[in-house]
Amino acid sequence: MKELFDKIVAEFEAFQKDATSQIESGNKAAGTRARKSALEVSKLMKDFRKVSVEESKK
Repeated sequence: MKELFDKIVAEFEAFQKDATSQIESGNKAAGTRARKSALEVSKLMKDFRKVSVEESKK
């Protein structure tokens, strides 16, 4: 579960960096990367929810 949490944090940091670059500089490529990271964060959060539910059942 710790490894999954670390992946979520790293991916969110990448999203934050790219989204900031798009907002402040108008960098279109950074916007594309931010959208990709947002999708990955969404998938990881779903995985986290599944793992969290399983852990709470123990």
